Amino acid sequence: MTTAVRIHPADSVAVTLSPISAGEEVTAGGITVRAAQDIPSGHKIALVPIAAGESPIRYGFPIGHAISAIAPGDHVHSHNVATSLAIDGSYRYEKPADHAPPAPAHRSFMGYRRGDGSVGTRNEIWIIPTVGCVGRTADRLAAMAERESFAGIEGVHAFPHPFGCSQLGDDLEGTGAILAALACNPNAGGVLLLGLGCESNQLSGMVERLPEGRRDHVRWFTAQGVDDEIERGMEAIEDLARHAAAQREPVPLSALRLGVKCGGSDGLSGVTANPLIGRIADAVGDAGGHVLLTEIPEIFGAEQVLMDRCVDRPTFDALAALVGRFKRYFADHGEPVSENPSPGNIRGGITTLEEKSLGAVQKGGHVPVTDVIHYGERMTRTGLTVLEAPGNDAVSTTALAAAGATLTLFSTGRGTPLGSPVPTVKVASNSALAAAKPRWIDINAGDALDAGMDAVFEDALDTILAIASGTPARNETNGERGIAIWKRGVTL
Repeated sequence: MTTAVRIHPADSVAVTLSPISAGEEVTAGGITVRAAQDIPSGHKIALVPIAAGESPIRYGFPIGHAISAIAPGDHVHSHNVATSLAIDGSYRYEKPADHAPPAPAHRSFMGYRRGDGSVGTRNEIWIIPTVGCVGRTADRLAAMAERESFAGIEGVHAFPHPFGCSQLGDDLEGTGAILAALACNPNAGGVLLLGLGCESNQLSGMVERLPEGRRDHVRWFTAQGVDDEIERGMEAIEDLARHAAAQREPVPLSALRLGVKCGGSDGLSGVTANPLIGRIADAVGDAGGHVLLTEIPEIFGAEQVLMDRCVDRPTFDALAALVGRFKRYFADHGEPVSENPSPGNIRGGITTLEEKSLGAVQKGGHVPVTDVIHYGERMTRTGLTVLEAPGNDAVSTTALAAAGATLTLFSTGRGTPLGSPVPTVKVASNSALAAAKPRWIDINAGDALDAGMDAVFEDALDTILAIASGTPARNETNGERGIAIWKRGVTL
């Protein structure tokens, strides 16, 4: 008899833990059914009859509607279930129950204290071009500086991109905001802003965006304004290295600024990896730390779950407005709000965006939602901050780093080598992926199916604190570090 997982007592479907052959018995939540068809691992099987038009239930919530009658034992997927999402949404506000005050932090890591009170998990020099025209120059400078091996500096990294010119209005504003915010990340002990001189995203405007206290850690010049940009760049990097050299010291778990993200999800992401990340988020939040959640299109259908945790009415209103704005963004481009999951998600067993979103929001654990911020803004409040950004992996991980995340947990069921400017810790939803891609995966949440979530949580927290203390994440070992900017407007 094969076992599947029924996540919530109200669920009418279960998720298979291994491939099922037609005729096999499957047991989940005390209910036994016989599979009517072959069903891949991570996909759903019906536990009870579901009438046409009725909503299949997973995580205790509807995940769309049946487009034909579904019998117990049937494979439940895109052939018989469709989304119920619409452009409009109606949300309710209820004053949340009082949340217990943050618990004393019993765990710690070795970090870098900054003058503004933040803590970095790395002490690096970052080279950020204002425009794509000097992106390769930034790469050359980083490669030359890496060979110097500056004492007290863990690395020199360039983050080229194709934007900063031929943009207009809000689109150009977004590029300037995200790059300036990135220059304020606590993992950057020093930053070189490299301009060209004639670009729309003027260097002077970038500098004006920096807080006064941050400018001491930043150097800048335009390549058109100096005789030799390589010589001048190396001088600036050497100066930054002298001023930024530092040593790690013990800091509490509350000092961690944790980004949470998912990509290439499968049917087990909401069973293993995302709940595990949620447990880590709770540990950080309960200690009084910062947790940052984004991918707004991937909360469509589950937004009320987050809204129920908003600490006050203004925060609720801000989150409802953000979701509404993002839905209009889809509509303005003639796209349905449900244009998700991806082909890889569907192959992995995710059927509708509602299902994907209900799994995705688990990454925020139960941390109270304390703030909602725009793309290019930086988080300032402890608790859970919801950040405006799309679901695209490269764009959203960049936005997390720009908002201040010093380490990002990235759940995946399909696998990806992608990395952001900060340690991007990959959490596999299934053991097959962890075994197949050990060079990509840092943590195997699939072990929770055998060892239990408590044991996996303790091991995962140890791994995360070790990475925060300097152990390279897989993306760092592989040299997978880059940025992507959200392009929304006209290109001249």
